[in-house]
Amino acid sequence: MNRLTHALCVALASTALLSTSLCSLAQDQAGTAIVSIYRVAPGKHRAFLKWMADREAAAKEAGAPATKWYRHLDGDSWDYLAIAPDHNEAIDNKADAIAKQRGLTTGMRSGLELRELMASHTDTIAAGPVTAAEMVEEAGQP
Repeated sequence: MNRLTHALCVALASTALLSTSLCSLAQDQAGTAIVSIYRVAPGKHRAFLKWMADREAAAKEAGAPATKWYRHLDGDSWDYLAIAPDHNEAIDNKADAIAKQRGLTTGMRSGLELRELMASHTDTIAAGPVTAAEMVEEAGQP
């Protein structure tokens, strides 16, 4: 599979998951969401999940909305897809402080630690959830 075909398959799979998942996010928080697609380094799946769960627990305590996780079953080469309502800098700072109290890495060191567990990842900020009809109406506004 060439790179373009691969990229189109990833985009199609992500769009399908995103469209069904963002509907449930509407109940939690409307606005923007961060969609992350992870391909985990071989043999690092358990460590990756633990790393994410530890930070997710700190974020929850800081008041961040829950992330919705999806695991790969069949198809393209991604392992996990996460959809998280976007939150603010104050929550991020509070989550970092809680993580530090728990002995977790933060900042640059945390980013490097995470990258040791991944083969690749992407992050996309998406707006929604909305219906197609709502987007048609929005597109017609000046």
